[in-house]
Amino acid sequence: MGAACIKVTKYFLFLFNLLFFILGAVILGFGVWILADRSSFISVLQTSSSSLKMGAYIFIGVGAVTMLMGFLGCLGAINEVRCLLGLYFAFLLLILIAQVTAGVLFYFNVGKLKQDMGSIVTEIIRNYNASSEDSLQEAWDYVQAQVKCCGWVSFYNWTENAELMNRTEVTYPCSCEVKGDEDDGLAVAQGFCEAVNATQSGNNLEDWPVYQEGCMEKVQAWLQENLGIILGVCVGVAVIELLGMLLSVCLCRHIHSEDYSKVPKY
Repeated sequence: MGAACIKVTKYFLFLFNLLFFILGAVILGFGVWILADRSSFISVLQTSSSSLKMGAYIFIGVGAVTMLMGFLGCLGAINEVRCLLGLYFAFLLLILIAQVTAGVLFYFNVGKLKQDMGSIVTEIIRNYNASSEDSLQEAWDYVQAQVKCCGWVSFYNWTENAELMNRTEVTYPCSCEVKGDEDDGLAVAQGFCEAVNATQSGNNLEDWPVYQEGCMEKVQAWLQENLGIILGVCVGVAVIELLGMLLSVCLCRHIHSEDYSKVPKY
């Protein structure tokens, strides 16, 4: 009966470590996505927010180590190697601590991230230059076109752009232009556009054919949703890690010292 329980524990531990490996890859992917995204407002935040960068690096480290520990845990469980199981337990505890740290960092900095977004986006709009190429400007154009909004609080935020407001004709941000459902292509218009059917001189905001709703609420909702997904994955991994630690201790206690001879030799 004892041997059967050990065998069941061993294979359950193997399955848990397989899940560790997969979920570790997911966590690592989250971190890489935060640092590498150049097509949404995440690129705006990660260039200016130290807390977001730090959390992304922690996720990358935790994900990589989780994948390594998943591999070592599988090896230790199948071969019943006490030293690998002990090492696995110790590293798993460190991973859990680092993971909780990253989750707490993200959770308590959500408000700060929202404030950072407001100041960063306002600065981008104020200094937007239609004649220059800038990755942050392109990212914000992408956000306005895809989310179908204009400005941060409202399209009136664009009145802070001196270049735009000095135009003598009706001119507006191209990415803010109201388009039909048939124009949902991947190409995003950038720079400033002049109204085709304008009948008066002067850049009057009331004549802009743009979305009047600001992007603040939609962008913050998107951020909240995606941070919720990331934290949810972390909670799921933490639960599996606790079960894995429990199983590794149970299996390690039932393996005799002479089983050190099972260490694979390569």
